[in-house]
Amino acid sequence: MLLVPALLIAGVDQTAAAAAGLLTVAAGCTAAGPRQIRQQLVNHRLAVTLEVMASTGAIVGAVVAGFLPAVVFAYLLAAVLLFTAATTFLRGGMRNLPEPSLGHDALGEHAGGLGGAYLLTDAVVPYRAARVRLGLALSAVAGTVAGLTGTSGGFLKTPIMSEIMHVPVKVAAATTTLASGLTAVAALAVYLPRGTLAPTWGAAAVGGALLGGQLGAWLQQR
Repeated sequence: MLLVPALLIAGVDQTAAAAAGLLTVAAGCTAAGPRQIRQQLVNHRLAVTLEVMASTGAIVGAVVAGFLPAVVFAYLLAAVLLFTAATTFLRGGMRNLPEPSLGHDALGEHAGGLGGAYLLTDAVVPYRAARVRLGLALSAVAGTVAGLTGTSGGFLKTPIMSEIMHVPVKVAAATTTLASGLTAVAALAVYLPRGTLAPTWGAAAVGGALLGGQLGAWLQQR
C-alpha cells in the first residue's frame, strides 16, 4: 500500500510503480500464505469463488491504467488510501459467536458450501458466507482498483467478506491474502510485458515483501 505512493514521490512512472506494487503483493501473499493455511483460517472455496470476478477486474484495471493520466492516477490512489483508513476505524464488532457443541475436528472449511469454522482462543466459531452475489460484484470492483493502482485490493476484499458477507475478520483477512496474490498475478500478466518494471529496485521490494509477509502472518495469530 505504501510502496506505490513512495515510488510516485520519487519520480517513478505510474505504470512502473503499479507493477512494482503488484509484484510485492504477490511476494508478500506467497510468504504469508503457508502459515495461514496451517492455521486453517483460509477458505479456499470462498477465495476462488470471489477471485473469478476479482481477477477479471484486475486485468481490466491494468489495461485501463496504461491510458490513465498521471493526475487521475494520483487522485485515485489518494482515494484508495483514505478509504483504507476509514474502513479500519469503522469496522463493526463480532458477528459470529462460538458454538460450544463443536470440537476441533470441525475446524477449517466445510464441504458443500462457502462456510467453515475457526478457532478463537479455545472456542470453535462456525460461519457461512452470506450475500454471495453482492460479494462477487464488489470483488470485481476491488480487482479493478487493484489493477489500476498496483495495490493489493485487500483493503476492499477483507471488508467485503467481513462486513458484507459476514465472514469472521480473521478468516476474511487470511482468505484475502490468498485471493490478493491471485489478483496481483492476473494484473501483472498485463503490466510485465510492457517492460515497465526495473529489476534492481523490483528485487529489493520483493525481498522486503517476503519478510513483511511472514512477519504479518506471525502477528496475525497473536
